Amino acid sequence: MRVSLFNQLMRAGASRRDVLKGAAGMAALSAASGVGLGALTRPAFAADDLRAQILQVPGVGKGQPTDADFQKVGEMCLGATKASVKQGEFAGVELTFMGLNNQNLHNVLYRGFLKAWEDYTGAKFTWIDLAQADYGARLQQSIATGTVDFDVIEMGAPFEGDVCGKGLASEMPDWVKKQIEMDDLVNYLKPPVGTWDGKQYRVTVDGDAHNFNYRTDVFSDKGLADAWKAAGNATPWGVPTTWQQVQAVTKFLKGQKFNGQDVYGYLDAPKAWGGFGFYFLGSRATAYAKHPDDKAWLFDADTMKPRINNPAWVRAIQDVIDALPFEPADQINADPNTTGFSQFLAGTGSMIPWWGDIGSNAKTNDSSVIGDTVGFSILPGSDDVYNSKTGKWDTLASGPNFSPNCAYLGWGVYVMARVDSDEKKKKAAWSAAAHLGGKDLSLWCAAYPSGFQPYRNSHFNIPEWVAAGYDEAFITSYLKSEADSYNHPNAAIEPRIPGIFQYYSAAEDILANTFAGKMKAQEGADAIAAAWEKLTDQLGRENQIKLYKASLGV
Repeated sequence: MRVSLFNQLMRAGASRRDVLKGAAGMAALSAASGVGLGALTRPAFAADDLRAQILQVPGVGKGQPTDADFQKVGEMCLGATKASVKQGEFAGVELTFMGLNNQNLHNVLYRGFLKAWEDYTGAKFTWIDLAQADYGARLQQSIATGTVDFDVIEMGAPFEGDVCGKGLASEMPDWVKKQIEMDDLVNYLKPPVGTWDGKQYRVTVDGDAHNFNYRTDVFSDKGLADAWKAAGNATPWGVPTTWQQVQAVTKFLKGQKFNGQDVYGYLDAPKAWGGFGFYFLGSRATAYAKHPDDKAWLFDADTMKPRINNPAWVRAIQDVIDALPFEPADQINADPNTTGFSQFLAGTGSMIPWWGDIGSNAKTNDSSVIGDTVGFSILPGSDDVYNSKTGKWDTLASGPNFSPNCAYLGWGVYVMARVDSDEKKKKAAWSAAAHLGGKDLSLWCAAYPSGFQPYRNSHFNIPEWVAAGYDEAFITSYLKSEADSYNHPNAAIEPRIPGIFQYYSAAEDILANTFAGKMKAQEGADAIAAAWEKLTDQLGRENQIKLYKASLGV
């Protein structure tokens, strides 16, 4: 490899591990779904005028967007609606939308985005706003009692088995598919994601994977490098690339000072979060549990026997237990909102996994102090990986095992079947969903605090982000971490099976006691496995096996 090319890749955010894999590995990455290295390094071309204009609202570095900005962007992106809907066509239509108000995002933005849509079409929305910790229980209650009291819902693909599989959702009309330009989705979010029994239900508005966020200033500090060496560490001071290294760095940093302040390493999120917190244990576990030769990692595909209590998952649980004493005081009561927004963006901690929100918020959230000192990569790997088929730990000839956690498969907007009997209401609901999932509006959401991260091939055009005010090296590193996670050959993909959040919520309750020291790691894992077995029997084991295999593509 030419030195100039090596330096270019390093500046673009590639790690030495990526570069040393050689040209073949880079070529494979570039070929993956059009969002590989080639998509990130292609020459700049003239940006579409509308896209350039909305990215200047308000402009990166010019303060956090306000409701006035949301309304302005929504109005600027109304062209597709005006092409398919007459002014006042939905007068008298009243719709109810259920979604999140997490971090004052999600529904808060949707209100603004839909203001011009409501004014133009004549339809009106009322809103059901939910905290993330309450979301799963509220949706499951509606499903269980048959009291769906909303027409449109913001929902993740993991719930499709519960909602679409029970006939509660409206099938997407063909005109919506055309309006939202579905072919622009990255490959891993294309069907079968968003479908059930071959029917399309979802307007994708998000793409989810946990990437690794780290402080570049901490890991380039000479004082810490000297202290690390003085402590007897033979490896150079730098960003960890394996979980074994993450643990060592976290323990080392306890008691160290950086810029005169206490410095901490990894930030765990042990507090239950309505099932969503389980993903953060999952991000510690995937490199241990997801073997390259086995698509399954949560359950055995042939039996639905839980793997949560195998040595890989127990190691991940023990990692949390071992790391907590070296993390900030009272970390046991931190949920992911705390670690991402109250701690990491505010300057506490050196490493966290999170969805892509951290990357956009680092530069555009008024509370962020790390915009110039954060870097990104895929999740750390592991020196070895558990082989569930042999019951042994394998050390791979290719080096550490990596397995990005494609957690939750992103948010989508779904229309409920209860509107199907009223054509006017049905068209109105789908028109609103299509507006929220529009190609141009989605770019703005990816670039600014919204609750959503890049999920379209068109989101990976670096010059558009740079024109909005992003630093080129920063955004290249960020988008590369997203693309590498989506396209990784050993990615841990979310199983779209009924009850998945019932599994996660049951696990969270037991993990809370385990992390608090009331149970040993193996005891907690065994208790989760027993709860999951009971739930599988309640849901119907044979059907769960069939759907789990389908979600894995086996």
